[in-house]
Amino acid sequence: MKILVTGGGGFLGSAVCRQLVAVGHSVSAFQRRPAPDLEGIGVHVIQGDISDISQIGAAASGIDAIVHTAGKAGIWGDPEDFRRVNVEGTAHVIAACREHGIPYLVHTSSPSVVHSGGDIGGGDESLPIAEHFNAPYPATKAKAERLVVAANGDGLKTVALRPHLIWGPNDPHILPRLVAKARGGKLALPGPEKIIDTVFVENAAQAHVQALQELTATARCAGKAYFVT
Repeated sequence: MKILVTGGGGFLGSAVCRQLVAVGHSVSAFQRRPAPDLEGIGVHVIQGDISDISQIGAAASGIDAIVHTAGKAGIWGDPEDFRRVNVEGTAHVIAACREHGIPYLVHTSSPSVVHSGGDIGGGDESLPIAEHFNAPYPATKAKAERLVVAANGDGLKTVALRPHLIWGPNDPHILPRLVAKARGGKLALPGPEKIIDTVFVENAAQAHVQALQELTATARCAGKAYFVT
C-alpha cells in the first residue's frame, strides 16, 4: 500500500514510518521540516503545513491510506493555534481522503478527550468524551476525534487511537524533563497509589500499524476510538 503519514518526522510519526516500511509499504511523510533520517530508509518526504488544505490535498494524491499523527500538543499556547492545527488540520485530512477516494484513515487522538479533571481509575472505551476542558489541547483533540469518527462510512473507514505519555529513544518531551528535574533535585515522587498510563513509542506505533491492518482486513474497529497503553 501507498501510505501517507502526517507528522511523519515527529516522535511518534517517525516510528510509524519505520514500522510501515519494515512490513513492505511505500511510505510518504508529510511535515513542516526536512527529515533526512526518513529519506535514508526510503520514505518520500513532503514538506508542507497541515493547516493548508491545498498542500495536504496534493500530498494525498495517489495514496491508499493516511495515518494522521500530526498535531499541536502542550499545556499552554494560543487556543487558535491548537484549533487551526488539531481541528482544521484534521478536517483537511478527511477532505483529502474524500477528494482522492482514500478508503482508510487512522487518527492519533488522546486520552485527554475523556478527562475534565480529577482521577480516572480503570477507565475504558465506554467513557464518554468530556463536556468541559481545562486547556485548548484536549478540547481541540476531542473535536478532531469526533470529526474522524463521524467521517466513518461508505468509502472511508476510520479509527482513532488514544496513546498516553509516549516515551522512548529520542523522546523530545517526557524523559528529558524527568531527567532534568531529577538532576536538579526537583523531581517530586507521588505515593504508590498514584499510577498513570504510559506507552513505549514502538508500541504506540505498532498500534497504528495494526489498526490500519484491521481496517483493511475486517474493519471491525472502524468508526471507533481506542485507548493505547
